[in-house]
Parts: sequence; C-alpha cells; structure tokens
Amino acid sequence: MEELLKQLEAYRAEINASTATDPKAVEEFRIKWLGTKGLVKSVMGEMKNVPADQKKAFGQLLNDFKVLAENKFEALKETAGTPESASGSIDLSLPADEMPLGSRHPINLMRNRIVSIFQRLGFAVAEGPEIEDDWHNFTALNLPEHHPARDMQDTFYVQQNPDWLLRTHTSNVQIREMEKGKLPIRGIFPGRVYRNETVSARSHCFFHQVEGLYIDENVSFADLKQTLYFFVKEMYGKDVRVRFRPSYFPFTEPSAEMDVSCFICGGSGCNICKKTGWVEILGCGMVHPNVLQNCNIDPNKYTGFAFGMGIERPAMLKYGINDIRLFSENDIRFLKQFTAAI
Repeated sequence: MEELLKQLEAYRAEINASTATDPKAVEEFRIKWLGTKGLVKSVMGEMKNVPADQKKAFGQLLNDFKVLAENKFEALKETAGTPESASGSIDLSLPADEMPLGSRHPINLMRNRIVSIFQRLGFAVAEGPEIEDDWHNFTALNLPEHHPARDMQDTFYVQQNPDWLLRTHTSNVQIREMEKGKLPIRGIFPGRVYRNETVSARSHCFFHQVEGLYIDENVSFADLKQTLYFFVKEMYGKDVRVRFRPSYFPFTEPSAEMDVSCFICGGSGCNICKKTGWVEILGCGMVHPNVLQNCNIDPNKYTGFAFGMGIERPAMLKYGINDIRLFSENDIRFLKQFTAAI
C-alpha cells in the first residue's frame, strides 16, 4: 500500500507540472491519463488489492486523483485552444460547405409516376402486409388448394398448416379492400412482392408491383381498356401503339395481357422487345365472380376490373438498365445518376 501511495503522489506531481502549448499535446495528455488504457484507469484498478478496512479512505484518494487529472485536462484545453483558433485559419465570412443531396431510387421514381397517373383518375392508394395468410394471397383469389396456378407462384412459405407466406403479388390488398364492403372501390396498390426464383439479370426473388381495382355497378371491359389507354398515353407518350392479347388468370375472366410498341426501336425490332416490336407491360381482366363472392360482394349487381404490372421492367426500359440486380445492390455510383423527377 505504501508503494502505491508513493506512486500516486508521483503521478500527482507529474500532472501538476504538465504543460501543453498546442492541441496535439493536450490530446497526448488525455490519452496518457484519461484514455481507455490511461494511468487513471490503471490506478483505479488497484482498488481490488486494497484491504477492506482501507477501501473507503483509499477510494477517496483515487477519486481526488481522477478529478485532478480531469480538471488539468480542461485547463490545458483552454490554454492551448483548437488548431483553428491557434492558427487563425477560419474565415467566418466564407460560405458553408455544400451538403450533398441524395436522389430518389429509380424504383420509387417509377412507382410515384405510375401512382400519380391513376390518382388523376380517382384511384386511391392502399397498402397491405407483406407477410400474408393463404386465404388473402391464394384462396380468395380463386386459387383453391392444389390449383395448378399455385405452382406458377414459387412461393416463400414462412409457416405451413396454417399457411403463412411472403406475398407473391399485391392482390392480397385487393381482397382486403373488398372485404371492407365499402363500395364502389377504386384503388391502386403498390408494394414489394416475393417469389422463389433464380436471381439473374432479368429476374429477382423480390420485386415491386402496382395493381389496380375498380368495382361498381355496370363496369365493363370497355372501361378497363379506356383506363389503360389513358395510362399508356400519359406514361409513354401519344404515339405509342397498344394491343391486347387474350390470356388466363384465375382471378379474372376474361383476361388479357397488354403490350405497347417498343419505344427503344419504335416497333422495328430490337433486343429489348426480342425482335417482335412489342413489349408486355401488364396483365388485366374483369374480376372473376368467384372472387367477388369470396369477399361477400354480389356478382349479379357489381362488376369490376383489375390490372397489375411490375415496376422494375418499366424502370429498366425508361433508364436503359440492363441488369435488374442493380436496383438492390445500393451502389452509390448507380443510384446518384437519378434525379428527383421522372
């Protein structure tokens, strides 16, 4: 104990004699005495070796020693000042450093553009859960158990019996909106979806969709076509050509896929459109009566149409992006190319 007390007195004398003429020396003082591996912490660790009957007195000495070092450090800081104040190098009349601004992700730019077009037609935005039960993701959409169309979904299951999964489309939001029973319904449903697919330049295990739904009395396929014609003209320009091809979806009948003339080659044929002159952009159709019944909507009184499209493909065409994986790699060199407006 006597040897430790002598050491403590020597440390006190050294602290009192310490001087610092510049910030660098002050920082060296802090590291030596108050740093993580400094002498103050080292001396404080000796408390475990002090006899129990002397711990109170010795503890007071150590606390005074720590306060001495801290006060000396503060005094040295005031004396030495900062590097800028010492050298007088700061010109307060200079403008502040420019703060770099970020940019919107290309997926968000395309999503916002699509949503804004449909909002002008009276479609309201709604969102739903990404982890969904089997009813809202499959069964209510006229895909009962063992339906072959389920095999096309390549689903990520979170739990089975009962089934919980990562939604394979944003149609689950359509079901949830219909179950509310507030008619008519005119909604647009953007969101992220998941499918167990091989990741490549053209496909990913997660991507983004925008789906739309309109249910009211006397809704017809002509209403669907005119709605989508308006969207295409606003999205791709007045000169784009459109065609509908018959298709099959379990939740719509009749069903169709919509193509637009390739705006890369103008319809003459290129690698983007696979030499056909056409690019598929969405699927659509009249809501199947079974889907309406599943949501307690009378199919004899109400009809409706639905449509859905991916966001990545239009964004790739818009910006000339040749690899879908770039959207999710968070490479700042890629992301900073995009401006806040589309």
